[in-house]
Amino acid sequence: MIQSKNGRFIYYYDSPLGRLGFMEEDGRLKRVLYADTPFEEGAVICETPLIHKAFSETNEYLNGRRKMFDLPIAAAGTPFQCRVWNAIRAIPYGQTISYQTLAVQIGSPKAVRAVGLASFRNPLPIVIPCHRVIGKGGDVTEYAGSNELKQSLLDLELRHTQ
Repeated sequence: MIQSKNGRFIYYYDSPLGRLGFMEEDGRLKRVLYADTPFEEGAVICETPLIHKAFSETNEYLNGRRKMFDLPIAAAGTPFQCRVWNAIRAIPYGQTISYQTLAVQIGSPKAVRAVGLASFRNPLPIVIPCHRVIGKGGDVTEYAGSNELKQSLLDLELRHTQ
C-alpha cells in the first residue's frame, strides 16, 4: 500500500447514490463525501482495507441488507456536534426524529437550529444517519447531499422495514 505522511487516504466509488468518497485517517473512517464535496489536502488516493469495508457496508445498506455500520470512525467536531452525532447514531433504522426532539434529548432544548447545523455538518453521512432527522412537521430539510437524496434514503429504509 502507498504510504501517506499524514495517515490520510481517500478513494471514490460509483454507487446508486452517485459518486461517493471515503476518507480514512489513522485507521478510522473520517469522512464520507458526495461527488462534489471537496476533501482535505494531503490525502493519498488509495483504496485501503477500511475504505473498501466502508464501501461494502454502504452497498449492503443501500441494498437493505445492513441496518447499522460496524466501522471505526473519527468524526471530528465540537463537543456539541459530537453529542448530536452520537444521538443521531442511536436513531433506529427506519425511524425519524425531529430536530426539536433531538435537541431535547441531548439536553439543549433551545438549540434546535444548532442541532440542525450539526446534522448538516455531519462528516459521515449515511454512516451517522443524519437523514433520519427531519423538521417538526415531517419536512425533509437540511441535508448536505440534497433533500431529494435524504428522502430517497428515508424511502429506502421504509421499504426494508415493512
